Amino acid sequence: MNLLHQIAHARAGDKGNRLNISVIAYAPQDYPTLVEQVTVDRIRAALAYRNPGPIKRYELPNLGALNFVIDDVLDGGVNASLNLDGHGKCLSYRILAMDLDQA
Repeated sequence: MNLLHQIAHARAGDKGNRLNISVIAYAPQDYPTLVEQVTVDRIRAALAYRNPGPIKRYELPNLGALNFVIDDVLDGGVNASLNLDGHGKCLSYRILAMDLDQA
C-alpha cells in the first residue's frame, strides 16, 4: 500500500472558515499521480466527517502541486471553534494519509 505522504508533502493555511491545502510532489515524475488520484471527490471523502462545503482544485504543473480551496470546513474558523483539531495543518495530515492506487 502506498500513502500520499510517500510522494508528496502539504502546506496549509486557514482564514476564517476557508482552508487552503497544497499537495506538492517531491519529484516531478509523481505530479501526474497527484493529478489523477488526488481529486476533489477524494478530498471530500477524506474530510467527510467535517462536512465540507464547496471544494475547488487548482492545478499548478510548474510547481508540481495541487491547491485545494475548501469552504466551511473549519467549524466557523479557528478562533470561533471549540474543536481542538480545527487548524488546517491537522486536516492536511489527514489528506496525506490517503491511499494511492499502485502504478
